Amino acid sequence: MQAGLSPATVSNLVADLVAEGVIVEVGLEDSNGGRPRGLLQVNPHYGYVIGVDVGETEFLVELFDLGLQVRARQLTLSDNADPRDAVAHVADGIRAVIAEAGIDGQAILGVGVAAPGLVEHGEIVHGQSVGWDAVPVGSMLRGLVNLPVLVDNGAKTLGQAEKWFGAARGTDNAIIVLLGLGVGTCIVSNGEVYRGATSSAGEWGHTTIMVGGRTCRCGAQGCLEAYVGAAAIEARYAELGGASAGSLEDTVAAIVASADPAAAQVLDEVVSYLGAGIANLVNLFNPERVVVGGWLGRALAGPLLPRISAAAKGQALRLPSSSVQIVPAELGQDAVALGGATLPIAKLLNAGAMTVQVRAERRPAFISQ
Repeated sequence: MQAGLSPATVSNLVADLVAEGVIVEVGLEDSNGGRPRGLLQVNPHYGYVIGVDVGETEFLVELFDLGLQVRARQLTLSDNADPRDAVAHVADGIRAVIAEAGIDGQAILGVGVAAPGLVEHGEIVHGQSVGWDAVPVGSMLRGLVNLPVLVDNGAKTLGQAEKWFGAARGTDNAIIVLLGLGVGTCIVSNGEVYRGATSSAGEWGHTTIMVGGRTCRCGAQGCLEAYVGAAAIEARYAELGGASAGSLEDTVAAIVASADPAAAQVLDEVVSYLGAGIANLVNLFNPERVVVGGWLGRALAGPLLPRISAAAKGQALRLPSSSVQIVPAELGQDAVALGGATLPIAKLLNAGAMTVQVRAERRPAFISQ
């Protein structure tokens, strides 16, 4: 068997999971002889998880059943410059979706938070670009909601969602790119997310694309983010005489749809820089697939992905570029929060799906005020 386990071991494990209520039998498969085999699926009511996307302009909180179907959702605009306000805002969103779903807080297996910046130990956020310095987001949030909390970088949760359910499925070596106000990646190597010594691997947006170039939000010069991030695109368009269309997302959409010379020049530059950046990833990591996601990635990928792919393959070495696929993400704006929700599920699976062990980590009661 693919798992390297004997049929008897698999039967015992399945029996334990059925007894625990993690999986349920949903029918029988026709057999050409012998006993029909039972069909199993995850029990969606075994428990619930919450995924949180702490974006730089909005917060998304979603409550999922264990089949990862959305049961409640709250999206709000927010300025997360003050981490205490941001954490309080997330706590309010968690309370709101639990109330909307009408479930007991004790049924929540955990909360997965996708944060902007580097994340240490599933707990501490270093958000240099947003002014967060070693913020203990995990412990702060647990103190407000009395639920197990895991924190990870937003690009990594996007990558996990695309690896489990989206465009990176079936790959052992893939890079999932998140393009938005910030720029980052999730590197999947030999089937696992590569994190590096301090879990900061994947900060592709802060690799240098132009020595002595534009100043990035992180304070360095010439970062890729300063050329292909959403704010950089808007600023370059304004520099060439283009007008804002309102919000940053509306302005980017207008640039992508426009035929005016300023928009065309901006997009030509974005294609060149983004292609070079992806070529660097291809040369460094030799992935099977590069997945382009994030709200900006979705806006650019539709009309520009063939050009971006051609630019990347033109810059990369022939051997790795000959086999790599550069594809759009399959999941939508919920992908980062969905990836956040997979964090407590992965912990549950790693713990052997024993609710006693997972739930013992909870505090006595959910705080509803």
